[in-house]
Amino acid sequence: MSPAAAPGRFAHGLVIGKFYPPHAGHHFLIRAAADACDRVTVVVMAATRESVPLADRVSWIREHWADEPQVAVAGITDDLPVDYDSAEIWAGHVALMREAVAAAPPAPPVDAVFSSEPYGTELARRFDAAPVLLDVPRDTFAVSGTKVRADPVAYWDELEPPVRGWFARRVVVVGAESTGTTTLSRDLAAALRARGGPHARTRWVPEYGRELTAAKLAVARGLARPDGPVPTVFDLDWTDADFELVGRRQNEAEQRAARSGGPVLVCDTDTLATTVWQERYRGRATDPVRRLAEGLPARALYLLTSDDGVPFDDDGLRDGEHLRPWMTGRFREVLDTAGAPWLELHGDRPARLARALAAVDTLLADGWGLADPLG
Repeated sequence: MSPAAAPGRFAHGLVIGKFYPPHAGHHFLIRAAADACDRVTVVVMAATRESVPLADRVSWIREHWADEPQVAVAGITDDLPVDYDSAEIWAGHVALMREAVAAAPPAPPVDAVFSSEPYGTELARRFDAAPVLLDVPRDTFAVSGTKVRADPVAYWDELEPPVRGWFARRVVVVGAESTGTTTLSRDLAAALRARGGPHARTRWVPEYGRELTAAKLAVARGLARPDGPVPTVFDLDWTDADFELVGRRQNEAEQRAARSGGPVLVCDTDTLATTVWQERYRGRATDPVRRLAEGLPARALYLLTSDDGVPFDDDGLRDGEHLRPWMTGRFREVLDTAGAPWLELHGDRPARLARALAAVDTLLADGWGLADPLG
């Protein structure tokens, strides 16, 4: 043990892993090291072929341990194969680990290696450190990266909020005014929550544009002369800045909900739809709003609510009955080029919900399609 260590503690503990993805078992290992060491370095080693980016894994672990300054997290790309019988390959992996440790904030030499894998003993020997093996048979946390990749839903409770946000399958309902987008999205979220388990966490993201419309109308009425006409939605002035605000607020709400929700996130519109609404009110979508749409996390599925046979319900916040066919057509064009699966829904409320649920079940059954790690 390093002489710099406090009595009964290690000076510098090392935790190595792919963290593909990080889960409760990983955090148990880091927590054990943090409680027993004056300093801990966590090294995330990711291969370029893997589906979860290295930067995301590092960011997620740093976020979780942000309140414990003795824990440093470093990341490095490791495309070497795994072969525990090859001295040359062992040396290559350890060299990358040492490089990552050296890139972290200065610390005493590593004097303990914490691991939940049998190779931890040999790894500790190569660092001239003490091996600390925890939960190798996975009795304390019956989870592994392999299990999470195969079935994230089954291990949803073992994932931290940012990891859930990455895995959440985002289903977005879009459509023209008064075509049932809010009704369908609410019904879909409620039906998923009723399934229980991880799906009981299912979140619904409301349309910020509608919220802003109500606020703008209230402000216009507050500013109106007492002896003048009461402003209506037709009197509102929409600017490009309004649509940038809508896009930003919509994205923020979606990200918050994804981190706290279940395996499926149901959104009543998104910023891609905002580009269509900006075309409708301003004649074109501006670059700032397009960039907000282009930066969205992957969409698992879009559901387009058709205006065909749907009566227009004037609730005081709508003004585009005559534009519904144009908007439905424009949504078709935009979704065709968006690169995500989409489905147009017709029929009554139960029929639309049944078809939407069937589509969600299909995408869940298809899985996440994550690449296997190097073996």
